[in-house]
Amino acid sequence: MLKLHDLRPAACSRHKKRRVGRGPASGRGKTAGRGHKGQKSRSGYSRRQGFEGGQMPLVRRVPKRGFNNPTRVEYTVLNVKQLNRFADGTIVNPELLKDMRLFKRRTAGVKILGDGELTASLTVQAHKFTRTAMKKIEAANGKVEVI
Repeated sequence: MLKLHDLRPAACSRHKKRRVGRGPASGRGKTAGRGHKGQKSRSGYSRRQGFEGGQMPLVRRVPKRGFNNPTRVEYTVLNVKQLNRFADGTIVNPELLKDMRLFKRRTAGVKILGDGELTASLTVQAHKFTRTAMKKIEAANGKVEVI
């Protein structure tokens, strides 16, 4: 039986660290693989992200358009017709919808829209509803609960 103290890494899975700058016999002595002199051979050198050798970088050449709202709340939208797959009396909540794979991406919440017809009477729990969605759910003898 394999014991914890007997565990070893697989053969040839561990490599020794390459020791550069340790004399001419190592093959990487003197300049240690950094070429000769200059900014790039010094320690601490790091080129700025997106730097193109002094040429105007792509990020600055391409025009900017629109506005990106950092406080925007994004909802997963589902239509009333998609709720027809549930049986009468079911409590439909975001966890159940995710289990049924009606949406994949993780967002701030679920918003129910009013496209299509609803035949089943359900209790629908979501973060937001449109007016038409509310009317259609209640018209089918269902309940609307805002989380």
